[in-house]
Amino acid sequence: MKQGKLVAACITIAGAVSLWVAPAFAYLGPGAGLTAIGALLALIVGMIVAFFGFIWYPVKRFLRKGKSRSVSASELPKKPQSESVDESA
Repeated sequence: MKQGKLVAACITIAGAVSLWVAPAFAYLGPGAGLTAIGALLALIVGMIVAFFGFIWYPVKRFLRKGKSRSVSASELPKKPQSESVDESA
């Protein structure tokens, strides 16, 4: 439970410090703004691709593998006995 108290204390301190910060009145130009938007979009797309690459595709492959194993021997096609040829002759 100490970790929960530590997190609460850190959040409280961060909130108190953010109240003392003065506004910067800084200008964000179009180049920097487009760069920030592009970086944010790249981060979001990267997270989506990582989800599909590391989580979804292996799970999908595992599920397909499980389905192929669940086919019983009675469901497999059988060769008719009359077509067997004696190859020793």
